[in-house]
Amino acid sequence: MTSRLRSVTFVTALLLAVVFPAPPALPASPAPAWFFMQLSDPQFGMYTANADFAQETANFEFAIAAANRLHPAFVVVTGDLVNKEGDAPQIAEYQRVAAKLDRAIPLYNVAGNHDVGNNPTPATLAAYTKQFGPDHYTFRADEFVGIVLDSSIIAAPQQVPDAFAEQERWLRRELERARRDAVRHIVIFQHHPWFLFFAEEPDQYFNIARERRDRYLALFQEFGVKHVFAGHYHQNALGYATSIEMITSGPVGKPQGSSKSGVRIAIVSDSGITHRYYEFGEIPNRIDVTKAP
Repeated sequence: MTSRLRSVTFVTALLLAVVFPAPPALPASPAPAWFFMQLSDPQFGMYTANADFAQETANFEFAIAAANRLHPAFVVVTGDLVNKEGDAPQIAEYQRVAAKLDRAIPLYNVAGNHDVGNNPTPATLAAYTKQFGPDHYTFRADEFVGIVLDSSIIAAPQQVPDAFAEQERWLRRELERARRDAVRHIVIFQHHPWFLFFAEEPDQYFNIARERRDRYLALFQEFGVKHVFAGHYHQNALGYATSIEMITSGPVGKPQGSSKSGVRIAIVSDSGITHRYYEFGEIPNRIDVTKAP
C-alpha cells in the first residue's frame, strides 16, 4: 500500500469515527432480586413451662413447611431455639424439625439467651457450640454478607469477658473485610435487639444497655450497616438509629401481647432490603420479588 493510499484510509477511518462514534457503554444490568426468611424464638418448651413442646413442634413444622414451599435463599433462626438452656429433649426436637428443611436451603442458627443463659459462662457457650456450631460467624449470598452475633455475651459479658472481647475484635475484622470486598449489603443477625423503637431508649430486659449499645451502633454506622434483624421480644418492633434499621421480629413460638406467631420475609435487591412479618395465616403461596412485601 502506498503512503498516499494509507493516508486516505486513515482519514476515512477518522471521519467515520467522528460521524459514527461508538455507542456508549450500556449500564450494568441490576442483579436479580431474591429473598430470605427470618424465623425467631421457636423456643421449644415455652408454651407449657417445659412440661412438653407439642405446640412448638406444630408451629416450627408449619414454618419449615412454608420455607420448603417458598424456597428462600436461606433461613435464619434468630435465637431462643429452646426454652431451657441445655435441655436435651428440647434440643433434639428442634434439630429433628429443622432437619426437615430442604437441604438446598441453608439454615443459620443464632444463639439466644435461652440457649446460652441470661448470664452466659464458658461452659454454656461450649455446650451451645457443641450442639449447634459457632455462636458467631459470617455467611455470604451474592453481594450480601450476613454477620451472626451472640448478643447474649454482649448483653451480659460479666462471666465471659474473653469471649466478649474476642467477638468484638472478630466483628471489626469481618466488617473491614466486607468493606474491602465492596459488598452491597452488610446485615447483622442476633437475638437481642439493640433497642426496640428508639436508639436512646432506657435500658431494659428487651434491649442492650446503652453503655455497649452506643458503641456497637457507631461501629455499624462506620461500616455502612443498614439492617439488624433480631427477636427476643416475642412481638414485632421497628426503630432507627440514623441510617440503621432495627428490625425485631415476632416469634415462631409463643407470642406475647397482641402479636401472633409468624415469620418475616425480606426481599433483597440492588436498591435495598424490604421486609414484612407474616402471621401464619397470612403467608402467601409465592413471593414476588419484584414487589415490596
